[in-house]
Amino acid sequence: MPRPRFNRILLKLSGEVLMGPGQFGIDPDTVARVAQEIKDAKAGHELCLVVGGGNIFRGLAGAAKGFDRASADYMGMLATVMNALAMQNALEKIGVDTRVQSAIPMATVSEPYIRRRAVRHMEKGRVVIFAAGTGNPFFTTDTAAALRAAEMGCDALFKGTSVDGVYDADPKKVPDARRYESVGFNRVLADDLKVMDATAIALCRDNNIPIVVFNIREQGNLAQVLGGEGTATIVSNEE
Repeated sequence: MPRPRFNRILLKLSGEVLMGPGQFGIDPDTVARVAQEIKDAKAGHELCLVVGGGNIFRGLAGAAKGFDRASADYMGMLATVMNALAMQNALEKIGVDTRVQSAIPMATVSEPYIRRRAVRHMEKGRVVIFAAGTGNPFFTTDTAAALRAAEMGCDALFKGTSVDGVYDADPKKVPDARRYESVGFNRVLADDLKVMDATAIALCRDNNIPIVVFNIREQGNLAQVLGGEGTATIVSNEE
């Protein structure tokens, strides 16, 4: 059964996607490939992005090693700004008008986050990249993505990861794990299915924003999934 098509979409990318074959940092070739995928997939959609920062610095990991949690989270937010600028650079090189809006004001390199301005950018066909999470510690970029999707009035949140959907167990550890075609928000929370953190799931559930989980590492998959095809799992209020 084909999935529904959506118009205004928030795409959440994990920072690890930008590492490419490396173990750390930003791989220019991978960023360029993802940018081309976004350009190819963008036709007919209003698109905004949230990119994680785990390829550079992860707040929780920093806190576990002795950093103050709030300070570690702010460091992680700055990592997302670096990724957003890399993504903007790659998109504009191939002719995609892009704006970066940061929840932590950085007037030299980005616009401040202003909801109405972001909506207007998307209406004009620009890609908006939201950086620095929510601007507050103790919240993940998953939660930031859910929050921005709600604020932008997005029809769906697409989460690009290294797996092709939501499974009932970790497919990297359990060979016969079963993939869901669709699953309800409440089941995700009850079974702790690790789609996104619980705050993000609850935000999407309460605002009726479906989450589409797919493999961004597979060439051409983004366009297919945005078109309602390809392999993915849709998480929604309908079981």
